[in-house]
Amino acid sequence: MPAAEALYAAIGELATDNEKSPFHFEFESNDPSVLLRDFLNELLILFERDQLCLKAIIESTFTASRLIVAGSMAPVNLERSVFHREVKAITYHELNIREVAGGYEATFIVDI
Repeated sequence: MPAAEALYAAIGELATDNEKSPFHFEFESNDPSVLLRDFLNELLILFERDQLCLKAIIESTFTASRLIVAGSMAPVNLERSVFHREVKAITYHELNIREVAGGYEATFIVDI
C-alpha cells in the first residue's frame, strides 16, 4: 500500500528481519479519509510500540465505510535501519482520499 510506504519513508530507511507475523485490521467509519488515517495510525503505533513494520499485504478491501487489510508484519532491525525523523502522529489536517482511475489517491500529513 503506497500510503504505508510513504509513512515509513517519512520515518527513514527501515530494514526488517526475516521473521514475519500475521496481522488483520478492520476499520469502520462514515468518512473514507478517516479509514486511511486510522490504518496509518495503527501502523505508527505498531512501529513505535513494538518495532514492527508492514511487510506484505495479502488481502485488502476498501469501501466508503470499511477498510479491511490482512498480511504480515516484520520486526524492524534497529541496527540496520537509518532513521531520518520521528513521526508523532497522522493528522486530520488536509486529510483526503478520492477515487481516481484505477484506484484511489490520498493526501495526508504527518506531525514530526
